[in-house]
Amino acid sequence: MPSPHAWPDCFTTCPVGQWYGRPASRRVTGMEDTTGHPRNAQGHRAWWVAAVAGLAIVVAGAFSTMPGILQGPLHREFHWSRGSIGLAASVNMVLYGVTAPFAAALMDRFGIRRVVVAALSAVAGGALLTTVMNASWQFTLFWGFLVGLGTGSLAMTFGATVTNRWFVQRRGLVTGMLSSGSVLGQLVFLPALSWTIDHYDWRPALITLALVALATAPLVRLTLRDHPADLGQRPYGSDAFVPKPPPVTGAARRTVTVLRDSARTRPFWLLAALFAICGASTNGIMWTHFAPAAHDHGMPVTTASTLLAVIGVFNVAGTIGSGWLTDRVDARRLLAVFFTLRGVLLVTLPLLMAATVNPPMMVFVVVFGLLDLATVPPVIALCRQFHGADSAIVFGWTNAAHQVGAALAALLGGVARDAFGSYDFVWVLLGAACAAAALLALVIQRPSAPRSTELRDTPVPSTADCATGR
Repeated sequence: MPSPHAWPDCFTTCPVGQWYGRPASRRVTGMEDTTGHPRNAQGHRAWWVAAVAGLAIVVAGAFSTMPGILQGPLHREFHWSRGSIGLAASVNMVLYGVTAPFAAALMDRFGIRRVVVAALSAVAGGALLTTVMNASWQFTLFWGFLVGLGTGSLAMTFGATVTNRWFVQRRGLVTGMLSSGSVLGQLVFLPALSWTIDHYDWRPALITLALVALATAPLVRLTLRDHPADLGQRPYGSDAFVPKPPPVTGAARRTVTVLRDSARTRPFWLLAALFAICGASTNGIMWTHFAPAAHDHGMPVTTASTLLAVIGVFNVAGTIGSGWLTDRVDARRLLAVFFTLRGVLLVTLPLLMAATVNPPMMVFVVVFGLLDLATVPPVIALCRQFHGADSAIVFGWTNAAHQVGAALAALLGGVARDAFGSYDFVWVLLGAACAAAALLALVIQRPSAPRSTELRDTPVPSTADCATGR
């Protein structure tokens, strides 16, 4: 008996009215029952695709915090300065941000699966090469460039692309889950990797992480598909079959064009500036220098890494809560409040550092975790208000500014530690920067005539539709 997929003319193009006497405004698909309602079974392939995509993001997230727990071992073994070690982390963060918009274009051109497998291979190769390095420039090359390119390809734009191709319903839920994947990776891997470094060496930790990435690549190859049409399915929750679009050429050119056009507007630069401060005061300083700073006060690195993992737990709750508030409160005011509270926390952090975990430090960890990623939903909302259908690409470039700020903080934080012997000056400076970001958020003016920001009902794999469903 021939496969149903061999009858596209019958099952995807025949008007319903010709068979059942109903209006011909609807079309029958292989995923539709006789009542005309979509069959969103729990076993829909979209959920498996989302799960595997989430796994890839989790693995990539584990790589992002490694420089923080590698600083001490590399400094002791090679006698490199913390500034030179921070340089590799800085290059990694810059490439993480800059790669993301172009990775979306590559997914349009070559397909999601190929790009993800290549990215996992890059991070695994970079980690393995790092274990045989003997010079600081090699750390910058292997970890900064290779791992940076790989993790940047598995950033939020990857999750948004998967969501918009495979889901019409539950877009917000899936996007939120995939966005928290990198934090989950830190939560799952960071304590175990820290324990491995303490009890064995830093090389086994990197080899373990590389093997996890290599083991994930075949699973991606077998499970992930570029589009529901590859399997003859509709996107989850869609009432119509969506043909797979042809490969998009020139998507990278459009990404640059959107940057050029948005850079001519004042809101873009305000958002980029405050998001750069966001990156400096979170990824740049916390994930790279919190563990070494705590160790300076006598706290074991494993304990400090566990505190970072706890911050990651509250990141998820903070992001979901911020998204709920963004639907109800002015996004500019939310950003002002979030940055003000974050600045207060950073200024007080030197007073909380101790050899053991005390109640004030736990309060810091919980509140900072709630605020860490809370800035993302308001920034996405403002990008939509000002840039409409181009908001996803604009947010990608704004996120690149976030990573530039993170890179500067990672680099200069290490330099400051070498120069002053402590991180106290860095915490206070970044607290003041957060106060400046709060003011920048308040001076952003609403657009007089907001552009249309509606997402299409049918997913399109172009970078223009990478906006999240939140």
